[in-house]
Amino acid sequence: MYYINSISKFLIFCIAFFILLKSLKKIANITVHTIKNNKRNIKDVLFINGYNIKIEPNSYRYRLRNQMEQIKAGFLESDEIDYSDLDPFIVGNYRIIIFVHCPWTIKIEEAIQYAKDLNKKVFFDTDDLLIDKIYIDMIPYVQTLSPKERENFDEKAILLGKTLKLCDGAITITESLSKELKNYVSNVFINHNVASEEIWKLSQNALLNKSMKKKRESIIIGYISENIHDNNLEMIKNALIKILEEFKNTNLLLIGDFTVPNFLNNYSNRVEKKVLNDYKELPNIFSNLDINLVPMEKNIYNKVKGENKWFEAALMKVPTIASNYGVFKKIIKQNITGLLSSDIKDWYRSLKYLIENENVRKNIGKNAYNVCQRKYNTIYTSLGITNFINSITNRHIGFYIPSLHSTGGFYVIMNHACILKDEGWDVELILPETSLNLFEYQGHKFNIINLKNSMITVEYDIIVATFFTTVSSILNYYKTKRRLYLVQNYETNFYPYGDYFRGIAERTYFTPFGIEYITISKWCEKWLWKKYRKKSLYAPNGIDFDNFTSRKRNLKKKKLRILIEGDSSSHYKNVDESFKIIEKLDKNNFEVWYLSYRGKPKDWYLVDKFFYEIPHDKVSQIYYKCDILLKSSWLESFSYPPLEMMATGGYCIVVPNEGNKEYLKDNENCLFYELGDIDGAIECINRLISDEELQQHLYENGLETARGRDWKNYKDQIISLYNN
Repeated sequence: MYYINSISKFLIFCIAFFILLKSLKKIANITVHTIKNNKRNIKDVLFINGYNIKIEPNSYRYRLRNQMEQIKAGFLESDEIDYSDLDPFIVGNYRIIIFVHCPWTIKIEEAIQYAKDLNKKVFFDTDDLLIDKIYIDMIPYVQTLSPKERENFDEKAILLGKTLKLCDGAITITESLSKELKNYVSNVFINHNVASEEIWKLSQNALLNKSMKKKRESIIIGYISENIHDNNLEMIKNALIKILEEFKNTNLLLIGDFTVPNFLNNYSNRVEKKVLNDYKELPNIFSNLDINLVPMEKNIYNKVKGENKWFEAALMKVPTIASNYGVFKKIIKQNITGLLSSDIKDWYRSLKYLIENENVRKNIGKNAYNVCQRKYNTIYTSLGITNFINSITNRHIGFYIPSLHSTGGFYVIMNHACILKDEGWDVELILPETSLNLFEYQGHKFNIINLKNSMITVEYDIIVATFFTTVSSILNYYKTKRRLYLVQNYETNFYPYGDYFRGIAERTYFTPFGIEYITISKWCEKWLWKKYRKKSLYAPNGIDFDNFTSRKRNLKKKKLRILIEGDSSSHYKNVDESFKIIEKLDKNNFEVWYLSYRGKPKDWYLVDKFFYEIPHDKVSQIYYKCDILLKSSWLESFSYPPLEMMATGGYCIVVPNEGNKEYLKDNENCLFYELGDIDGAIECINRLISDEELQQHLYENGLETARGRDWKNYKDQIISLYNN
């Protein structure tokens, strides 16, 4: 609670909310979008459902609900929405988006593009080949449809295929289906249909009830269909007729919304027809069977089907006779976990064999049950799909920042974020409070998480604290592999003696919680180790050198322009001293520009032109128009203004501090004056103006220093900070 209160106070202290929004409009190359929904769940996976739950309940259950149960056991959190309710911006809240049999819409394409812009992964899940007209032409019953029905069927397939082709890959149920899908996407993962915990529990209860029932004399043969156009029984009719004639104690139980074949009319007193209204009835239905039939015609539609009918029967220890085709050819071990039949003679022999041998029926049913216990349960099979998702998702990092205020520190964070984004990382910005959910910086889009209205259960590879007020908060996210603290300065000294925040900042260098330290300053690296014994990784700061235009200044002109940069409200920026120097200069010879991202000019400052909250990519234009930068800060971890001034060819007169001495050298690329030495600063200005040889020397070395500090030169070092 102590840290939480500190964060709240700091936010109030830093900036009021309406000022933040105002400043955001001025930040260069930024696009922002406001949050439409009040609460956001930040999770690992978003399933977007394209199945009609009333018409395709089993596909919805197996391909969406059961997979959610699988990955939850694998420590991944997920949500589901219907594709018709999709708001494209919601995909930013997840690491991977799985479109479950979703036909293309404009919103789906927008969501996929938005996800890819954020380096999120997008996959398509399907359990059939309704993805292309070429497959539709191979399905027999489709040929019986009316022209209008066929047109609708083809259109849906085209739209499903269009979504598939936009995705990074697919998830499906069988090897045969996987092979076909690879004609459209290269990365296909097979996650077989399995039974949920709920079905297993219902099956256990049904098995118990079955064991208590009195043994019956009749043998019930069952056939279950999900297809109203089912003709599969026709292919084994001669075998069935022969069995029904030969074994008068056999009955048929047909389940599904399909027409009973005419060849069974003569046996109507031994054929029972039921419609499955609820999947929860399945265990009780199978508990009444002695033999389960899965005949399949040889066509592409049946070839890619899953093994649902086999394992649903196996859960009740009921043996299955299936066509020696498709997935059953691979998963059924002959006479051990089921029987495979290739022709009418096989079907007759298999039926006869099981009818006449009760012990064989029981053994095969038991063997199939034992296999299903290991391989066809959502919890036990969570490893495969979980590992797959973790293997395909991009590395996930969150930068926890106090605000989106454009400061030097913010500039560093965003450049690190852009570099990682270019490397394929899924990069997010985490803020205590904001009205935004998208932030675009220099052409890179970043998802924003507002902690005030978000519940975070997503997995992070790394979360980075970027200011002392954010350090304690990164400990809250238990699904985080590494926690880093990007130390950009000795933040204790940001505040004067007696200030509340001095102690809060200081304690962040004592953290015993397994936080790793990284920094952008050799000075910070040194004191973190020397004083606190905290090892840190280091990568230099840089600039976008190509964004600067340089020119050699003419210091012989009548009136020179001096630039003063810094926050007048921050004591360590020491802006007052710069203006005290200005007071001693001849105003006829100098014009003064003042640039600040926060504090404004004090009443006594002599300012000709004031620039406030200027977008970072516009700052170089101000440097370019000035001749001399006067910088009197006594605390900097890394001081950007001198480096940026040198990149434009200008001159720098600065107070040396631990942050700028990393790249500044007196009389080589700048002139130093001692803190508080007003006369010394004036002497530096006069010396610079009068010494043309010194001007040329500082100009050349300054450009060389700035060019050497281009971000491109440090890309590998920055990436290594986060790859360790």
